[in-house]
Amino acid sequence: MAVHDDYKLRFLELKAKRTYCYIVFKIEEKQKQVIVEKVGEPAQSYEDFTASLPANECRYAVYDFDFVTVENCQKSRIFFIAWSPDTSRVRSKMIYVSSKD
Repeated sequence: MAVHDDYKLRFLELKAKRTYCYIVFKIEEKQKQVIVEKVGEPAQSYEDFTASLPANECRYAVYDFDFVTVENCQKSRIFFIAWSPDTSRVRSKMIYVSSKD
């Protein structure tokens, strides 16, 4: 599975510059490549992120999670999410699982 150049650029912007709060990626089955479907601005919340995921289709996403530790230290972690709802097509689930790495 090929990865579009925009994918790498957007991820680096999220990681280094914190330009985005989240990025949702979609596999274009006809082109056989992963593309950026949606980006979340830094002010958007986790609820905005979950609302951007389709109810019946698979997606990949990365989410930049900010939190405060018990020691009152500001931290950030980037999570990779493989979104695969039960109502999505079996073929789609198989493509997303086999392409995850």
